[in-house]
Amino acid sequence: MLRRLPEYKDAEIVRTRDLEKLKSCDIVVDVGAEFDHQKKRYDHHQREFNETLSSLRPELGDKYKIKLSSAGLIYAKYGENLLQELAPKGHPFSPEDLRIIYKKVYEHIVEEMDAIDNGVPMTDEEPRYKIRTHLSARVHRLNPEWNSEQNSDVSELFEKAIALVSEEFLYTVNYFISVWLPARDYVKSAIEERLEVHESGQILEFKERFPWKEHLFDLEEELGLGNEIKYVIFMDKPNSWRIQAVPVKPTSFVTRKPLNKKWWGVRDDQLSETSGIEGCIFCHSTGFIGGNTSRKGALAMAVDSLNAV
Repeated sequence: MLRRLPEYKDAEIVRTRDLEKLKSCDIVVDVGAEFDHQKKRYDHHQREFNETLSSLRPELGDKYKIKLSSAGLIYAKYGENLLQELAPKGHPFSPEDLRIIYKKVYEHIVEEMDAIDNGVPMTDEEPRYKIRTHLSARVHRLNPEWNSEQNSDVSELFEKAIALVSEEFLYTVNYFISVWLPARDYVKSAIEERLEVHESGQILEFKERFPWKEHLFDLEEELGLGNEIKYVIFMDKPNSWRIQAVPVKPTSFVTRKPLNKKWWGVRDDQLSETSGIEGCIFCHSTGFIGGNTSRKGALAMAVDSLNAV
């Protein structure tokens, strides 16, 4: 992260625990038994250290309660500057977009590093299975095995670790900049225009298939909409539209209001006859999604389901 900032892009990395050598360093990370932002010292191993992202950045809310590693300390103090450096040239983030991406990058990569480095378990109970291919595990595999010849160049291995983690980190940042954020803007526009789709305001329209669930839940909370929106309609491919019931949470198949129960598991002409709506293709057997050949038909299925008992 520091190497992506102009002030440290050409900095020499000194790997040592020698306190006298550390005194000559411009910035010290993960060693030195001191956290002091003014002095640019960022260690987290001292017994009294208990900082979290929420304790250092209370304006972000109180949900970030994992103790920070040194990686988390660097992100907490330099993350916004780093993200602005990685923003498309000539298009710096607005304060709102910067805040949103800053939080998402923390949640999707840095928080994991903090938790693993500090030995924080994912669950209170023993998990049913273990994930053994996470980022920390892949870094660990760069180390020589205990029964191999211990003649590897440690500095060379360290550079390989930097390259590996950098690739993962940059992928995460670029995903949220290039893929995730545009989708959020699309969902926000659809919410703002929902009354043009149907007077109830409970149906959203998208012109194509894309990941929308997480954004919808985030924006509903920010805009104070509660569980108002029940369905989304979108073009799946030419001559194929989908109507999808909004789930109670992003990963659930339980929905706020499923499609009309009379249609569950019915297809094609039989479904059109049962519903009285032309162009029906299918309705899933649990009522969470259905299909129609046209926008008009998909919207009619949504309106009918909205009014169904």
